Amino acid sequence: MVDQTVPRKLEKLYAVKGMNDIVPPDSAHWEALEDTVRALMSRYAYRMVRTPIVEPTALFVRGTGETTDIVEKEMYSFEDKLNGEQLTLRPENTPGVVRAAIEHNLTYDGGKRLYYIGPMFRHERPQRGRYRQFYQVGVEALGFSGPEVDVELMLIAHQLFANLGLRNVRVEINSLGVAAERRAHRAALIAYFEQHADLLDADAQRRLHANPLRILDTKNPAMQAMVAQAPQLLAFLGEQSLAHFERVKTLLSACGVAWSVNPRLVRGLDYYSHTVFEFVTDELGAQGTLCGGGRYDGLYELLGGKPTPGVGWGMGIERVLELLKEQGKSSALPVVDAYAIIPDAAALPVAMHSVQLLRSAGVSVQMHASTGEGMGSMKSQFKKADSSGARYALVFGADELAQGQVLVKSLRDGQGAQRLESLTNPALWASTLQS
Repeated sequence: MVDQTVPRKLEKLYAVKGMNDIVPPDSAHWEALEDTVRALMSRYAYRMVRTPIVEPTALFVRGTGETTDIVEKEMYSFEDKLNGEQLTLRPENTPGVVRAAIEHNLTYDGGKRLYYIGPMFRHERPQRGRYRQFYQVGVEALGFSGPEVDVELMLIAHQLFANLGLRNVRVEINSLGVAAERRAHRAALIAYFEQHADLLDADAQRRLHANPLRILDTKNPAMQAMVAQAPQLLAFLGEQSLAHFERVKTLLSACGVAWSVNPRLVRGLDYYSHTVFEFVTDELGAQGTLCGGGRYDGLYELLGGKPTPGVGWGMGIERVLELLKEQGKSSALPVVDAYAIIPDAAALPVAMHSVQLLRSAGVSVQMHASTGEGMGSMKSQFKKADSSGARYALVFGADELAQGQVLVKSLRDGQGAQRLESLTNPALWASTLQS
């Protein structure tokens, strides 16, 4: 008979494969990147938008495209047990932002410039820079039809990579024209691929009549030479589409951004039109696309809204952090201004109150805490103060407290300089701890 009084050891639980914890000290690099993003977006007058992680499945079937890999293979979809509604963890955020803009009539008084930072979800094999839960920075400009906004978005990405100190990131651009031009190109593609049906793999054969444009994006080495000779969409562009594309190139050059035309750049989603672009690197292997996007003038209508132009991009945070690491650009870890050393628990009331006043005055302070066996020796506390990276130690000793003072000891000047400060109003000397 099993003794029920003996606690049973529970099985250890782990995170879902491909959905990673972000813990210190790595989380500091994420914070630094996000702070850089927010500061840059403010300079370009872009405002934060937050949309739900869970959206109706139909949003992505209609918006992203029924025959895309995302919808066919990668979405985390489920049925709501309460009402039977079909829901999906967002695999990307452009449809969600456009859905929100339609729902809240955001563009009633003119165009809107928006950005977001958050997690996306795709069910695929985890690998370097490609995870099941991954994070994106995204930018969406809604209600603007001119090529100057296409360029503005590329300038934001270009400036972000410059601000991060990244090297060897190049810009590739292409034009997908308008729907009628894509239809003509589609017919030519189908005819061409049918002539080379014996070279098509199973995936290409499946896409031949559903979405032949995606065949151009194949990674199958056996098909590369044949695909390279396929009709190019640029040859089917009309006067207006060509003029839009030429203006994009002219404005990029005027702003000092080097670019190259990649006629095989199609992006994987159905809603793109006119300008498409990618920021790529050769230093991350197969996951070399850091940022990609383009214009999606038909997406509003696909989601039930009035015709409204839009353009945007998404940037993979993990890939950018991976490139920063590859290029030795890791950001400095944050450190506190001061570490509070408390020799005796009797000093805790005064110490905690004083530390709180310092924090209110803008000083970052880490307070020593007991481990269940007392506060610890002065030597061990100073050791922890030093390892914390703090510039100063605040010693709340009995002698100092009896005089209404705290000992302030420098930890970084090599001399261990120290002085006494009054506890009457710590805010008066708070600034010296930050100098």
